[in-house]
Amino acid sequence: MTAVRIAISGARPSPAASPDVDVSEMPTEGPLVDRFGRVHDDLRLSVTDRCNLRCVYCMPAVGMTFLPRAQILSFEEITRVARIARALGVRSVRLTGGEPLVRRGIRDLVERIAALGFDDVALTTNAMLLAPMAQGLASAGLRRVNISCDSLRPERFSTIRRRGKFDVVLDAMEAAEDAGLAPIKVNVVLLRGQNDDEILDFAAFARDTGRVVRFIEYMPLDADGTWDRARLVPGKEVVERVNAVWPLEAVQRDDDPAPADRYRFADGKGEIGVISTVTEPFCGTCNRLRLTADGAIRNCLFSDAEHPVRDVLRGGGSDDDLALLLRRAVWGKLPGHGINEPGFLRPRRSMSMIGG
Repeated sequence: MTAVRIAISGARPSPAASPDVDVSEMPTEGPLVDRFGRVHDDLRLSVTDRCNLRCVYCMPAVGMTFLPRAQILSFEEITRVARIARALGVRSVRLTGGEPLVRRGIRDLVERIAALGFDDVALTTNAMLLAPMAQGLASAGLRRVNISCDSLRPERFSTIRRRGKFDVVLDAMEAAEDAGLAPIKVNVVLLRGQNDDEILDFAAFARDTGRVVRFIEYMPLDADGTWDRARLVPGKEVVERVNAVWPLEAVQRDDDPAPADRYRFADGKGEIGVISTVTEPFCGTCNRLRLTADGAIRNCLFSDAEHPVRDVLRGGGSDDDLALLLRRAVWGKLPGHGINEPGFLRPRRSMSMIGG
């Protein structure tokens, strides 16, 4: 049942290591391509490191330190980077955080980004603020939303999220659909012993609602630094458990570089996905770049190598300077994230500080 996925493991001493890369053969025209032939046409734009929740797999309950406002990129700066990325062949943009909807004026940014002509403009949210904003975001040019929801049981939802109410998320899903922000993808981070007994409940939810539920492996990106592989639920196990109740069919990928392996229910009642970042790395087809809220380009979620776009933006750099920096960031990308290598060191930044 497991879909075939090219994976390049690529041993390395540490994700913090930034190897000296020969740029003499780096292309100065055409798409953003790395040394392994991977074309990068997907940009994740983090607009803030702040969040109104404190999910156990992301942030500590208390004591989180956020970036000063002056270090956060302005909408004008974010839009400039997006415009240059679009000229270099980037086709899709996703706004992330932290929680992007806590950034004041986010509708204005969506409108600016959408005006650049990307094929797809999407946003990932915890949905606490989404319902009253959904129609406005859609009118501004947002096409889709991914909504995080780690339990269908209100009390457990509150335990995992530490804040927020489950009913608010359900209402937000309906509001997003009413606004045309569909199909909705529901992101579920599975934690062994905490919510993995809801796998079939979420599969039934996908069947009943038509929303695509995506099961995500627990990754070493929590701010607490307490990640434990024993709490990880492999994507393969998810597929096996769902398939035993409702037969699944793998969806043909057709070279789609998206991170999720997709499965449709054989009776035609919906679809699920699994993102097996840890157990079945998909580095060989990765097409993503990330811009952090404070203006650093990262070519891998698990790498500490960063390229300071903010310095170029605020130091009088030209568009050509920014384009060159983006090319260098992509060209220096390693063949794989190395999570399963003996020398792997978890990133210094947590997920909310990087941007999903």
